[in-house]
Amino acid sequence: MFTTAQIIAIVVFIVVMALVASEKIHRCLAALAGALVLILTGVISFDTGIGHIDFNTIGVLLGMMLFVSVVKESGLFEFVAIKAANLAKGDPWRIMVAFCLITALLSALLDNVTTVLLVGPMTLIVCDLLKINPVPYFMIEIMASNIGGTATLIGDPPNIMIGSAAGLSFLDFLAVDTPAVVLVLIVVLGIFKILYGRKAKVGEEERKAILKLKAKDYIRDRGLFNKSLVMIGLVILGFMFHGQLGIQSCVVALAAACIMMLISKSDLEMCVFSVEWTTIGFFCGLFMVVGALDETGVITMLAQAIMDATGGQAFVMMIVIIWASALISSILDNIPFVATMIPVIAAIGASGTDVAPLWWALSLGACLGGNGTLIGASANVVLSSISAKEGHPFSFVEFTKVGFPIMLVTVAVATVYMVIRFGLPMLA
Repeated sequence: MFTTAQIIAIVVFIVVMALVASEKIHRCLAALAGALVLILTGVISFDTGIGHIDFNTIGVLLGMMLFVSVVKESGLFEFVAIKAANLAKGDPWRIMVAFCLITALLSALLDNVTTVLLVGPMTLIVCDLLKINPVPYFMIEIMASNIGGTATLIGDPPNIMIGSAAGLSFLDFLAVDTPAVVLVLIVVLGIFKILYGRKAKVGEEERKAILKLKAKDYIRDRGLFNKSLVMIGLVILGFMFHGQLGIQSCVVALAAACIMMLISKSDLEMCVFSVEWTTIGFFCGLFMVVGALDETGVITMLAQAIMDATGGQAFVMMIVIIWASALISSILDNIPFVATMIPVIAAIGASGTDVAPLWWALSLGACLGGNGTLIGASANVVLSSISAKEGHPFSFVEFTKVGFPIMLVTVAVATVYMVIRFGLPMLA
């Protein structure tokens, strides 16, 4: 039934995914080693493997990492966090809402890990001053980072990959994913209001301590701060209109990084050092491993199996993909899953089926699913590590008890949204 090349490609893929999930070795090494095995066994050639790397995705990630490495030196993100705490008048529930919205907004425009690395320390400062437990704040920030990242083309790596593969622009994501994200955020805030909002109380002295903080004191470089504000605005415009301008999203990201490094006179070596090269390497290796499945015909077989199981009905496929994406992404990194599903959906589209709703189902399911467990997304692990380091640990089970039910609710909301937006026209 399977050829030797197909068996090798499938085995390598499964082994790489198992190693990524188990974290026995670094995921970058696992992906690159898998790609090397496929090349050495002759399943794919080196040139063919390189051809499967999505350099638009790589370019967006690299450009935004370099851009943020410069902007964060200005103190802009700390300024925003303190300003929000001041505006909330030291009220713990209002501060939770403010940090949730800030995290969601930043995650829509920046990498999720970068966002939680910036918001986490500021949350600790505010919670220490108020003498309240920061864990609920970290939990909602984790969820807000994954939810907010769902809203835009650049908010989460899966969206970058989907946008590049499907030819979707920044405006396309704003038009389809963003309304769903707004609904989901409202629901999550309502749940946290019930769970924590009514219990959060602080003394008058602690409230006054927050009001004494001055956001401007956290600006480390006024010139760079002003330049960053201008450049962030230009970057957002660039991503919004790159489709109309006829340029790739990676060009916008890389151009922004180059301009920011030039006008800030930053140390180029430090900027390059701050890039998460292991993430870049992981993507390159993963694209080659999934590319081998495509080259050997395994992807086409999987696409046919999905069509047979769903009777070729786009509506059923949409529901299956959003829930399968969410459940799998809650226990495994969503990047490998999305990398696998992209060619599957493309193959389904080649049969004449309208796959536009399937791309959005994959985006919403994979990104929202990251809230299911502590290992569902990188931001979850990073922020829980910050919390534990500061003496406020929360376990996998503790997070899952809150995160998994909320994830199910948010995916249900997203499913209703998708049915109304795409499903009803299909059934009409």
